[in-house]
Amino acid sequence: MSFFDEGDEPTRVRTRPARPRRPATAARGGGAGAPPDRQTARLRQAVGLGALVVLAFVIVLGFKGCLDSRKDNQLKDYNRNVTAVVNDSDQSVGKPFFQRMGNGARDSQGLGVQINQLRVAAEDDVKRAKAFAVPGDMKAAQRNLELVLNLRAEGLTKIADQIPAALGRGQTSEEAINKIAGEMQTFLASDVVHAERVAPLIRDALDKNDVKGQQIAGSRFMTDVSWLSPATVGARLGRTGTGSTTGSTGTPAPGLHGHGLVGTSVGAVALNPEAPGVVNHPAWSANPTITVKFANQGDNDEPNVKVSVSVKPPTGKAITATKTTSTKAHTDVTVNIPLGAAPPAGTPTTLSVLIAKVNGEKKTDNNRSSYTVIFTK
Repeated sequence: MSFFDEGDEPTRVRTRPARPRRPATAARGGGAGAPPDRQTARLRQAVGLGALVVLAFVIVLGFKGCLDSRKDNQLKDYNRNVTAVVNDSDQSVGKPFFQRMGNGARDSQGLGVQINQLRVAAEDDVKRAKAFAVPGDMKAAQRNLELVLNLRAEGLTKIADQIPAALGRGQTSEEAINKIAGEMQTFLASDVVHAERVAPLIRDALDKNDVKGQQIAGSRFMTDVSWLSPATVGARLGRTGTGSTTGSTGTPAPGLHGHGLVGTSVGAVALNPEAPGVVNHPAWSANPTITVKFANQGDNDEPNVKVSVSVKPPTGKAITATKTTSTKAHTDVTVNIPLGAAPPAGTPTTLSVLIAKVNGEKKTDNNRSSYTVIFTK
């Protein structure tokens, strides 16, 4: 058998090692690594956006609640501050002021110092109010509160300035007492402003913001309106009867009392008293000024002397005007009195002048005069 006839040997087959089989791809949308389909992605985005909206809404509500709470607290704090300062003004300034004025006759030496101390306290109340933290809704109330406290401080300042003169004698004392009584009106005005402006504006601001349970303080600095009368002021200061007062029925000061008319003029025209055939021709104007000159013929200074003028046309109502002044003993005084209305032009009228009787005056026939006047355009 030939070489080529030898039995065939088994053929060796060279094989490659098998590669690990990849896992089958999961169905679309079902595997963790696969991108979601469009509908699922949109659903997830909507859910996430909704969560963000809810979170933002909760944050906004919480923030608004904090702001509302903060604003309510500011309004309450302001109301408490106003209550404190007006109570201090009423109790620590107003009450002792009227007590000390009421005792002025017994404690005249220290009265001026005491009133000045209260003036300082009133000015401190003004400074205290100006330092308040004022919420926007309370700005109008704050302006009126400062007005109230300023009126009180200014009134005390002016009264303190008049105390030394008021405790003196004669006309100077009477004039000072009249000025003090006049300044009492500022205290009454401050009470009115608080009642009609400060308290209602605070209440409106609290109601507007639905702030409940707050007490709004009232304020009454002046508790007795009789202080508006010079007679009350004079009596409390022990100065009753220091001089005569127009219309007074008290005992006049010793000596002569009374006035005498010296002359009357309208503009540059001095008037001649009424007599047959005497006619005065002053220039017409819409509001002529009547100038009256008269003399204090007595031995006493006279406060509150009332001088009246009137213009009576042939028909119709008379035009009248009055002015009050003070006079010194044995001294002339001149008073300018605007008529306050236009007199008739080109027709005869009667112009009358009267100086009112003062307490203790005996002779009054020289207190008046009448004139025939034609106002000429």
